[in-house]
Parts: sequence; structure tokens; C-alpha cells
Amino acid sequence: MVETSLKALLFDVFGTVVDWRSSITREGQALGRAKGLERDWQEFADRWRAGYQPAMTEVREGRRPWTILDVLHREILDRILGEFDIDGMDDAEKDDLNRAWHRLDPWPDVVAGMGRLKTGYILGTLSNGNVALMVNMAKRAGLAWDAILGAEVAGHYKPDPDAYKKSVSLLGLEPGQAMLVAAHNGDLRAAAACGLRTAFIRRPTEYGPDQDFDKEPEEDWDFVADGFGDLADQLGV
Repeated sequence: MVETSLKALLFDVFGTVVDWRSSITREGQALGRAKGLERDWQEFADRWRAGYQPAMTEVREGRRPWTILDVLHREILDRILGEFDIDGMDDAEKDDLNRAWHRLDPWPDVVAGMGRLKTGYILGTLSNGNVALMVNMAKRAGLAWDAILGAEVAGHYKPDPDAYKKSVSLLGLEPGQAMLVAAHNGDLRAAAACGLRTAFIRRPTEYGPDQDFDKEPEEDWDFVADGFGDLADQLGV
């Protein structure tokens, strides 16, 4: 039976909903074929992702004004193209490659699992991705969100408390009526501190086969699941 005190499930997206590493590797391989380049495209994906938190920290700490993730991703891309000795790309080609983050593939359990979860709860993003990125990704991947919330809407990047509080408030809910669903203990910790409920989703290969963190829950989260179907089972939908 659907738990009636819980009204909304808000999802971290990168890593929890979509497999960014395999998707960016795929895009890199396509670039390599088009340009005749032999590179370690998994390492390329990892290096691009590694710039994510430092770039957002500059915004969080007020060292630069609010800047959406698409812009931050492009700045990181411009840097790592040089690191990987990739040249000869014009601005249009770079812009298209940057939109690889709009074309990420969901994990295999996601679409069907979301369909079940949607029968009992409001489903929304609570991501650091900007609105256009989230909408384009959802359209391509078949992600049936009821609302696009998170950083750009709140004007704050996670784990700033306002990213969580404003997203819940926009749904007209109290924090305890919403649950963050995430594959990252730190994200859940920040959400719990704001009064949200928590669900840890195991994604043990988000960062590849040698991932040695966020493989298991680090605290007593409200739910721990092996995918969205398992979470739906536990929630009774």
C-alpha cells in the first residue's frame, strides 16, 4: 500500500537516474570515429566529470555569480580538450559535444521503475543540472517527471540547504513529505539535515568497475534499494 504521509520523490539525476560515464564514453567514441582519434574515452568522461564539483564550488562560495551547469560543463570541456590533445573542433562541434550531458542514457531499471513510482507519488528532479538539460534528457530518455526542480529553479547548487528546501516548498509540501532518492551518501546526508526523508539506490559502477565509494549506505537511510523497481516494491506501488 502507498505510504500516505509521503507525497513526493525527488531524485538526484547524474549517477542515480542516468549512467553518465558510459554515455559520455559513447559520445567520445563517436567523436573519435568522426575525427580519427584514438583516446581513452572513459578517462575523458572521468576527467570531464571531475571538474563538476570544483566549478560549482566557485558559485556556491560566491566567487562567481550564478552560472548554470551547461556553461560550467562547457568551460570544463574547453580545458580537457587541450589535456587530451584534441583540436580542430569549431564552436558548433564543441557545443554539440557539450550537449552530450543532455543525451545521457538511464540505468536499465529506471524507466519501468519510474512508471510504477509515478502511480503513487509526485516525481521530480532535485539535480544540479539546469532546466533545459533536464528537460532535453527526459524527452530523449523517456523520464516521466512531474516537475523539474533543483539547482537552477532554487538558485542554489546542492548541497546548499536551499536547493532542497526550495524544491520541496515549490510543491507546497513540508520537508518530511518528500524523499530524496540518490546514489550518493553525501547528497542524502544534506537532504536529511533539511528534514527530507531518504532513499539510497545502489549504483556500484557509476564511476566504473573500480569504484570504491558510495557502493553501500553509510547511514541508516529510510530506504535502501537495488534499483527503482526494488524501491517501488518497498513503497508498495
